[in-house]
Amino acid sequence: MSFTAQTIDQLNLLLQFDSSSLDRGLKVHSNTRRELIEACLVLFEKGLVSQSDGGYLTNAGVEARAHAQALAGLLRGD
Repeated sequence: MSFTAQTIDQLNLLLQFDSSSLDRGLKVHSNTRRELIEACLVLFEKGLVSQSDGGYLTNAGVEARAHAQALAGLLRGD
C-alpha cells in the first residue's frame, strides 16, 4: 500500500486542525481547491470530522491527527 495524492490531501487537512484545542474547527470553503473539498468530504464520511465542510475533529479524528502528526515528525526527522 502506498500513499495516493488523495490520502496525502487528507493527511495534510488533518494536520491543519489545531492540536492544542478541540474547540477550534476548520471550515473548507466552496472556493477552496477541489482536492481539499474532496479530502474533507472523505474525512467526514470516515467519521473523522463532524461536518462535510470541516467542523471539528471527532474522537477518531483526534486520534488520526495525532498519528498523522507523529508520522510527519518521523519523516521530517523531528
